[in-house]
Amino acid sequence: MSLYKKLIREHLQSLKPYSSARDEYSGKEGVFLDANENPFGSVAGKDLNRYPDPYQWEIKEKLAALKNCKPEQIFLGNGSDEAIDLLIKAICEPKRDNMIILPPTYGMYQVCADIQQVEVRKANLTGNYQPNLEEIARIVDELTKIIWICSPNNPTGNLIEGYIIEKLLNQHPEVIIVIDEAYIDFAEQPSYINRLSEFENLVIMQTFSKAWGMAGLRVGMAFGQPELIAMLNKIKYPYNLNLQSQRIISEAIDNVEKKDAYVEKILKERLKLFKKLMELGIVRHIFPSDSNQLLVKFTDAKAIFNYLLDKKVIVRDRSNVVLCDDCLRISIGTQTENNKLIEELQAYN
Repeated sequence: MSLYKKLIREHLQSLKPYSSARDEYSGKEGVFLDANENPFGSVAGKDLNRYPDPYQWEIKEKLAALKNCKPEQIFLGNGSDEAIDLLIKAICEPKRDNMIILPPTYGMYQVCADIQQVEVRKANLTGNYQPNLEEIARIVDELTKIIWICSPNNPTGNLIEGYIIEKLLNQHPEVIIVIDEAYIDFAEQPSYINRLSEFENLVIMQTFSKAWGMAGLRVGMAFGQPELIAMLNKIKYPYNLNLQSQRIISEAIDNVEKKDAYVEKILKERLKLFKKLMELGIVRHIFPSDSNQLLVKFTDAKAIFNYLLDKKVIVRDRSNVVLCDDCLRISIGTQTENNKLIEELQAYN
């Protein structure tokens, strides 16, 4: 029996999904009288009157070539949040199963689990923001279905050590290990997508929101075994990725060099900002970053956050998050934006 035959919730395996008009005919040419669309066009004056491809095959074929995987291993969702929600929905039985998160980490893992009444167990990261393998092993049991690893991590910005991830994959072969790589484009470490053939229990998430600069489109990616991806497609909303988003994403993939240029600019600005922040007396520590953010420990984070807010310089207060006492998370901006931040901090200093 395959891993996913055992893990996917029993009632979903026999679920008959909604069949859309585009399931029956996926071609682009023809007289379309099957989906009750407006045949005359869109009120918005754009070519938006037809339903989009529910499985986004054109994008997946391009992504498969870019990511060195198969189209059948790719799920596209309304942001990575949809993939998070559907993974829990597909694998975890409410009020019975549990999943593990590693705080401080991305908050939507907890929120999606709470909505679906799935128990969340926490194994806090160590002082240098790495998973605590002993604590994870202590709280894992036969009802643990997913372990969430954000790498590079949010809000700390650092990569999770590869040997730790491999230990988790090997030590818990019947638990889904999800690696959220939203910030992987900013890191030197390669994606775990190229390890999918080695680990049946491995799932990777990525996004077009960060390095690709398309947060407003809300398009996320999940990569995994075809059996799991097929289930995510089975339980998603039929047209979860709108026509305009699909068109823009397809065009963007054809211009990957522009994404790479943005990454280079952001990394240069990150280094400059790091150096300028280190010169400030109110800065106690800057944590190493493999992403487009810096977690900075200040002398009085809340006071500085409110001061910056008053100056209309908006950063993220993480001082109430576990292991982030007196820390603000600063996204890397343009040179002008970063200079404005430093000017205001110098004035406060």
